[in-house]
Amino acid sequence: MKALLVRVGVDQAYGGWNAPVDAVGNFVYVPIPERPGIRFHPGLERRYREVLPALDGFCRDRGCDLSADLRFPAGLAGRPMHLDPDFECLTYGDVGARRGAGMVGMGDGDLLAFYAGLRHVGPGEPRLVYALIGMYVVREVVPVASVPQGRWHENAHARRADRGPTDIVVRAKPDVSGRFDRCVPIGEWRAGAYRVRRDLLAAWGGLSVRDGYIQRSAVPPAFADPARFARWLQRQAVRLVRGNN
Repeated sequence: MKALLVRVGVDQAYGGWNAPVDAVGNFVYVPIPERPGIRFHPGLERRYREVLPALDGFCRDRGCDLSADLRFPAGLAGRPMHLDPDFECLTYGDVGARRGAGMVGMGDGDLLAFYAGLRHVGPGEPRLVYALIGMYVVREVVPVASVPQGRWHENAHARRADRGPTDIVVRAKPDVSGRFDRCVPIGEWRAGAYRVRRDLLAAWGGLSVRDGYIQRSAVPPAFADPARFARWLQRQAVRLVRGNN
């Protein structure tokens, strides 16, 4: 079995903002923006207005305001978003020659664990929460070029008219894949960066990056003992949701 830890979601580097999370792990999944100038197949562009109802609901339930308190960038609302992973279609796309190189050889039963840097909303000083937000059990990995037109809508890389020659799409197994109903915090600030907590590194059997570094990586870290991580995750008792929010 292979397993990778993949960072996703809007953040300060990609979008200039962090999606919210509360004290008990309720969160909103907000993807990164698409690069300026990207062209899409007709009718397949996805925009941030799709996530505004979920963000408004999060704020309403907690008595805060999306603009005044969470400081959602007004400029994002009209921009295309890179909806990837797409938890409704159970796909994830990447560039096979670079960031997704470790996914190219993945097959049936391998794992992708998704994490995001979220902004805590509640009493106390604002802080970032690095947390797992979803998981895929891989069914297959295919080149974007092989995706038929009738399935272009399933993934951000296939929706583009501008495709990279090495772009891939990971398709996940239903029932055992999806977004988490609550996030699972995994990070802490240590040695000048955000890293996986030491107790979790021990529980997982380690990662392929030095001292659990997860603040930003060009290549997703690999789990040294995927089966051990899978057993740990099962004990977290999160519910899988087939939907983006």
